[in-house]
Amino acid sequence: MPRKMVVIFGALNILWMVFAASQALKIEVSPKSKIVAQIGASVSLNCSTTGCASPSFSWRTQIDSPLNGKVRSEGTMSTLIIDPVSFGNEHTYLCTATCGSEKTEKTIKVHIYSFPKDPEIHLSGPLEVGKPITAKCLVPDVYPFDRLEIEMTKGNHHLEKKEFVEPMETKSLETKSLEVTFTPTNEDTGKVLACQAKLHIYENDGEPPEKEPPKRETTRKLQVYISPKNTVISVNPSTRLLEGGSVTMTCTSEGLPAPQILWNKKLDNGSLQLLSENATLTLIAMRMEDSGIYVCEGVNLVGKNGKEVELIVQEKLFTVEISPGPQIAAQIGDSVVLTCGVTGCESPSFSWRTQTDSPLNGKVRSNGTTSTLTLSPVSFENEHSYLCTVTCGHKKKEKGIKVDLYSFSRDPEIEMSNLLVDGNLVNISCKIPNVYPSDRLEMELLKGESIMKNQTFLFDGHKKSLETKSLEMTFIPTTEDTGKVLVCRAKLHIDEREFERKQRQSTQTLHVKVAPKDINLTAFPSESVKEGDTVTIFCTCGNVPQTWIILKKKAEAGDTVLKSTNGAYTIHKAQLEDAGVYECESKNEIGFQLTSITLDVKVPPRNMTISIHPSRNVKEGENITITCNTFSHPPAVITLKRAGVANDVTMCSKNGTFTLYHVTQNDTGVYVISASNEAGDDSGRIEISVIRRENNKDYFSPELLVLYCASSLIIPAIGMIIYFARKANMKGSYSLVEAQKSKV
Repeated sequence: MPRKMVVIFGALNILWMVFAASQALKIEVSPKSKIVAQIGASVSLNCSTTGCASPSFSWRTQIDSPLNGKVRSEGTMSTLIIDPVSFGNEHTYLCTATCGSEKTEKTIKVHIYSFPKDPEIHLSGPLEVGKPITAKCLVPDVYPFDRLEIEMTKGNHHLEKKEFVEPMETKSLETKSLEVTFTPTNEDTGKVLACQAKLHIYENDGEPPEKEPPKRETTRKLQVYISPKNTVISVNPSTRLLEGGSVTMTCTSEGLPAPQILWNKKLDNGSLQLLSENATLTLIAMRMEDSGIYVCEGVNLVGKNGKEVELIVQEKLFTVEISPGPQIAAQIGDSVVLTCGVTGCESPSFSWRTQTDSPLNGKVRSNGTTSTLTLSPVSFENEHSYLCTVTCGHKKKEKGIKVDLYSFSRDPEIEMSNLLVDGNLVNISCKIPNVYPSDRLEMELLKGESIMKNQTFLFDGHKKSLETKSLEMTFIPTTEDTGKVLVCRAKLHIDEREFERKQRQSTQTLHVKVAPKDINLTAFPSESVKEGDTVTIFCTCGNVPQTWIILKKKAEAGDTVLKSTNGAYTIHKAQLEDAGVYECESKNEIGFQLTSITLDVKVPPRNMTISIHPSRNVKEGENITITCNTFSHPPAVITLKRAGVANDVTMCSKNGTFTLYHVTQNDTGVYVISASNEAGDDSGRIEISVIRRENNKDYFSPELLVLYCASSLIIPAIGMIIYFARKANMKGSYSLVEAQKSKV
């Protein structure tokens, strides 16, 4: 029944006030305001903010000079690292923090200094009583030197103090010094000469210093000297001796400190030959050439004083001895000294020859009653009998020594053609180099206690030469050979003489290699973990010794080698970027084996943002598009449902977009948007307000007709609503108007 509708015009405005408490951006620096840094050291300037979750930082000097440092920023902290500190870092540094439209900054002033070494004390000479001495104190590599103070003291007595106040023209490291002249006395011995340097780097513009200035001190204990005097010699038993006798001479001298006693013999050319540095000199087995003038000197740093005494040695009958023994076996290449000595002859003369009058092939040196023939290096030409002839006055005596040669100087050398690999044939060679005579050589090769092969060598011609002999064989190693010892033994049979060792051997422990096998790569607790979990990747190989395990993470830009411990790599608080393919390589000298697994890191939804188009407040009949963006792995399923309404339809979307078509006032309310995946979920709320559209025309309202039809067909309508709700769940969109329509 048509009737005029009286449209009651009203406006329902529901306003939600959002209060956001915000804190003003603040910045703090460390160290506070200024820092004093040693040149060459490392300094970190820290800058942090409060009141902003993601600030941006920048550093500069107050005069826009280069930073001369490295900046590292993370979160609300930024650090300027200066390493090493140099003159280029003496600036005021400004840290600027920006948060949106807010910006603030603070300064740190960097003062630099150099004070790396202790002072050095130098004296112009030794300290002698009554003679002026200059002491100089050097302080090296100082900056700034206008803050330097040097003070010198002797014992408890102040000597000199100096401050360096002259202006600095350039920034540079300089060495400053303080000189003091004083006259030593006996009482100065044992006193301490001290030099103390202070660098007043914490004093600024007349303000009290923040803390004590750094200081360095060097001390030197004084020793004052008195030149030696009153030197005296005593001789026991007498200054006249027979050849073979002995004498003891004692010397004393006065001085400060006590002089060192030196005994010398005056030679024919007037020069002195040092004999002893002890106060007592004992000469035994005196010879004619020991006759002469002996000089005792008392010496210290400031002078010396001497005294002389003459000894006379008289002649005695002589005997000749040759060493070592009548026969010697010498190693080729060594040095051999044949010594011929005389006792009981004042001035013997020596001569050497071979029994066959061949060349000596050696050097003769005679000194007093001893003559030596040095064969160096010993060679085949030295295999002779040598005779030493001694002439004393009209008397002559002769002694002989026989030199036999051999060469057996090096241990055998074991060589293998290849690495020992299980089941592979290998050649073994045992060599003994530079052997003489080789026809006396015997070699054998053993594995453990078992002899594998032995060999002797026959005489090869009459030529004397060094030869290299070898013993060779082949065998197939097995893993059971690992740990066994391969022995190469050589014996040189030189009659029955006893000299150098006649047997040499070399050993080598066998290590049979096996290629890597039975490689296994696992992830614990699983190959699929949630973000923030701890996961450990284990790589193991079969029981193969000396195998290297290398863990890598595969990537298109290049593989990353991981720092693993015993084949295990632990990821604490796993992140999405930790997901990917992990590869394990087991290798040794023989070969390698690879395997891989894929690690999946699931990330719950987060950072949800919701946008509504065209607005939260719309008029009846308009469409509303709701877009939800979130970050997750795997992608989240996003649902939309009106809060507080029982049996309301829940809409689902994989792309996060929902459209409400031709909304009515019944669509007004609070909607909950939820995002979820295997790792977790996140949700947000929005409020939509639908305003009734104003209408002044006099006609029968279509809305009443729809209401009438809906009331008469309620059961079919409910079925259609359920049908379209399910269809909306599949498509990710929902239309209230479409859901209300039904076919008549």
